[in-house]
Amino acid sequence: MANSISTVLVAVMWALASPPSLCFAGKVGSGGGYLYPQFYDRSCPNALNIVRSVVAKAVAREPRMAASLLRLHFHDCFVKGCDASILLDSSGSIASEKRAIPNKNSIRGFEVIDEIKHALEKECPSSVSCADILALAARDSTVLAGGPSWEVPVGRRDSTGASISGANNNIPAPTNTFQTILTKFKLKGLDMVDLVALSGSHTIGNARCTVFRQRLYNQTGNGLPDATLEKSYANQLRMRCPRTGGDQNLFFLDQISPFAFDNSYFKNLLSNKGLLSSDQVLVTSNRQSAELVKKFAESNAAFFEQFGKSMVRMGNISPLTRSSGEIRKHCRKINSSN
Repeated sequence: MANSISTVLVAVMWALASPPSLCFAGKVGSGGGYLYPQFYDRSCPNALNIVRSVVAKAVAREPRMAASLLRLHFHDCFVKGCDASILLDSSGSIASEKRAIPNKNSIRGFEVIDEIKHALEKECPSSVSCADILALAARDSTVLAGGPSWEVPVGRRDSTGASISGANNNIPAPTNTFQTILTKFKLKGLDMVDLVALSGSHTIGNARCTVFRQRLYNQTGNGLPDATLEKSYANQLRMRCPRTGGDQNLFFLDQISPFAFDNSYFKNLLSNKGLLSSDQVLVTSNRQSAELVKKFAESNAAFFEQFGKSMVRMGNISPLTRSSGEIRKHCRKINSSN
């Protein structure tokens, strides 16, 4: 009886969270195959429902998990493509990307991915890739937080290696300049519009004190706070983020509606209340990006539409398809190590 009630609650939760789905096409992958939403219709017809159910339960247990699962997909795609390399533990010749500076003591949600993979292996063994699980979980997390839905092109395969240097160098950092961040996006085939829209994922989630402390006390090395940070907000942040200590204290990226996926993130930027320097520079460093921030701040619908499009574009970064890579049986290790 308890399981039946839980299933009903998850179904209701998803139905209430789901806005109309946006439809965007997939594209050719590196192995010559295509990514498309119907990829598992025959091989594992219940795959999307299984992913959705596990994610819904995880977010119900801990709302913060929505942002964590979304972030996993970002940090995977920006290294060497959307290939689930971020999920690999260190073993043999593999140095895990989990140890990279942008990921260490930061990325989380691996146990949820493990739970999804376990359920899928019971339903349809060796059929659904860990890379596709990340892409689907990111979409489902967005929806459960109140954000847009979109059709996720699937058919990715999993890498048999990781790149800790790629994780250290390719993932945009909170202290990067605007031009550095834009360059990292362009190197992945993404543009200015994608940069601003995808930055909107910071409408949910948290950041540690150590990530933005320099903005409060010594932004440019002159012992002064960041002039672009609104003073009362800066004073509020200093209460729990002192000059020393409190490194792991968590702060909402969006203090207005921290668990709701909406456009308040962009409204914060226009008020100089972006938590991270990499957020605020979208307004202060480039006229085109500032205009996009204003557009999304004025229209939640415009933000949602572009976010779905940009997520599909990001999910198409160098996917492995057809005979490239493998379908891992366990997301944390390659098949040859099983």
